[in-house]
Amino acid sequence: MSHEHHNSQKDHEKHPILVGVAWPYANGKIHLGHVAGSLLSPDIFARYHRMIGNDVLMISGSDEHGTPITVRAEEEGRTPQDIVDLYHKQTKKDLSSLWIDFDLFTRTTHPNHHSVVKDMFTTLYNQDYIYPKTTSELFCTECVKFLPDRYVTGTCPFCNKENARGDQCDECGKTYNAIELLTPACKICGSIPVPRETEHFFFRLPAFSDRLLTFLEDKDHWKSRVRNFTRNWIVEGLKDRPITRDISWGVPVPITGYESKRIYVWFDAVTGYLAASKQWASDVKGDPDAWKHFWLNPLTRSYYFLGKDNVPFHTIIWPSMLIGYSEGKHEQYDIPYDVPANEYLRLGGIKFTKSGGIGVDVASFMETYRSDEVRYYLSIIMPENRDVDFDMDEFRTHINNELVATFGNFIHRVLSFTSNNYEKFPKAGELSEVDRKAISEIREAGDRISNFIKKCEFKNGIKEIMALAAYGNRYLGERAPWHLLKTDRDACGTVLNTGLRIVKALSIFTYPYLPESMEHLQKYLGQIDQSSWETASSDFTGKQYAMSLTKPTPLFRVLEDPNKKDTRKEREMTNNKDGKQIVSKKKHKKKKKTIVAQPIDLEQVDLRVGTVLSATDHPNADKLYVFSIDVGDPEPRTLVAGLRAHYTPEELEGRNLVIVCNLKPAKLRGVVSQGMLLAAGSDDKVVFLTPGKDHPVGTPITGSSNTSRSLLSEITIDSFFSIQMSTRKIVSIVDGIATFDNGSTTAKGPKLNKALIQDDSVVVIANGQILLCENEPIYPERSIGPDASIR
Repeated sequence: MSHEHHNSQKDHEKHPILVGVAWPYANGKIHLGHVAGSLLSPDIFARYHRMIGNDVLMISGSDEHGTPITVRAEEEGRTPQDIVDLYHKQTKKDLSSLWIDFDLFTRTTHPNHHSVVKDMFTTLYNQDYIYPKTTSELFCTECVKFLPDRYVTGTCPFCNKENARGDQCDECGKTYNAIELLTPACKICGSIPVPRETEHFFFRLPAFSDRLLTFLEDKDHWKSRVRNFTRNWIVEGLKDRPITRDISWGVPVPITGYESKRIYVWFDAVTGYLAASKQWASDVKGDPDAWKHFWLNPLTRSYYFLGKDNVPFHTIIWPSMLIGYSEGKHEQYDIPYDVPANEYLRLGGIKFTKSGGIGVDVASFMETYRSDEVRYYLSIIMPENRDVDFDMDEFRTHINNELVATFGNFIHRVLSFTSNNYEKFPKAGELSEVDRKAISEIREAGDRISNFIKKCEFKNGIKEIMALAAYGNRYLGERAPWHLLKTDRDACGTVLNTGLRIVKALSIFTYPYLPESMEHLQKYLGQIDQSSWETASSDFTGKQYAMSLTKPTPLFRVLEDPNKKDTRKEREMTNNKDGKQIVSKKKHKKKKKTIVAQPIDLEQVDLRVGTVLSATDHPNADKLYVFSIDVGDPEPRTLVAGLRAHYTPEELEGRNLVIVCNLKPAKLRGVVSQGMLLAAGSDDKVVFLTPGKDHPVGTPITGSSNTSRSLLSEITIDSFFSIQMSTRKIVSIVDGIATFDNGSTTAKGPKLNKALIQDDSVVVIANGQILLCENEPIYPERSIGPDASIR
């Protein structure tokens, strides 16, 4: 996935392009919200600018300091360094799987980063833009320590949103100090913290108000929301901001007597853009001064890609820091040219959030889907100006109806019809008016796509690309080369040549969006200069006309809905005699289901008896209950389950259920579920599983052949469902081996005897083992019959 830099012959038109990408926290796996919000758009943007000849430097890295890291470390009983090492490596792997290509993706724990941050701090301190002040901060008397922002939760002082973070509200975007929260609570122990005096350093942000307003005057190219948000912040009155914290993890304050304090992560992270550029210059380019081309050059245009919650840090705080730093260094550092912040990607109306456990992580998604399928969908729905919901059905629809049926359809029609009837690319003869219009449309489409990408309107850019592909399909239909082939082979060759030029243009225009598939297509076309935008509308070269054509393969696949019953049939793209692509269905033998998640064994699952203490309606979902369940732990657990259509609260309270206790917690429509209850389902009927009334809460539930349990500390939902579970009727038990109604049997187990056979009732089996609680089977609470799935 390497890229080349192409120099334009018109140097006066060139702009060095600095692409800064918001630094993802190294406290968990990145999710599709990160990709849609701040990672995909800069990659599209940087690839395009390289293709038109601009020098580009795209940098970012893992944000490895601050309280999100220490919170995660404390939750897992590990060191912060363990956490950041793990997730930095995972993030780089995930970026690679999506073909997101940085010039340097570094990390804030790098010594170079520490050095540059300390220099930024010291320079601003010497300019009197940073000063020490005694202030009140929240102190937890139970934990006996000051609570940095992420250790506090409460009600936003601006919009009254509950469970707001201690530094910024995700709902209204306002930033504040944790002590300003209404009804604050310690996230560690839940107690109410108290104000206590401590000394910290503050940044004189109001000193830059006038210069920031001047900075905004020529920013008409910004998104109106970003510009207005920034202007309102300044007009409402800026306040001095604390930039140090009482924590042990982060960049130490470089002032004598304050070495125990750490620089606040927001100051640390934005300085990372400059630090990463300097590291790139030394480590990648081998020229320690190469960074100056992007930071001390008046022609440079610096773009910062991020989510809307990061806007003030990049439009107010970072420009202020750079202005003050420039004064101290007596050099003019480039401040942001544009900050094309995106809105949120949501799941069921709730924002994707790593700390809240909401979203679809990239690593899991990429086990099933391909890079360009993900890149296309997130491009076509990109939340550029409003929040957007992620939807799997919509994902498949966009891929199948647009990427396959329109875009891929046109390309495959042209390539396959040409290779079936010509040994080499046919050259153009005399062009008709329709042919000339098609060539003109390539140039015009390229200009439109280019303008949209330059303005960071990526959704409009991909729509123009799809429009060009749709135009190509119409062009083929109007010129009908399958008819010309029979009457005028030269005229047919001219049409195909024009069609191939549209294909070539699409391969170049689409390359910033879908690099993996377009690289494959360009190799088929013999594109030598595959990354140059200028070659899109030109004719093929002599070398290309001399190539022997081979049979092409479709670039994209149809995505089947795994919930549909006809998934045994494979769609196969073919061409009919008129060159029109059709969809046929080819029968195949049913294949065993492939489980993407890491398989686990039954003895690794912590199944226990749990008693329902209460069941209440979920505040944000019509089909869900919120349960309080006693599973034998010191405190009851909160579970969320979809039994509202099948049971009343009165029917559930006081009942014993089967609970999965080591399932990774997940937030479901705003409520964290700390486990899962098991139920049997068949058609529209759902009944819970019961171990009976006589077993105390917390009693283990095991398989019939288990001799001991080797529980995992945490399992994922996908891993749990790798265990095949269903209901079955026992037909017979001979010598400890049970035979079921479908002919399957269990392994020999000492717990199995004929007393388990009870009329027509069914038991629950998991990977061939009968689930038992103290030698008694687990039954569905109501009659449901054999072969019901467990969910």
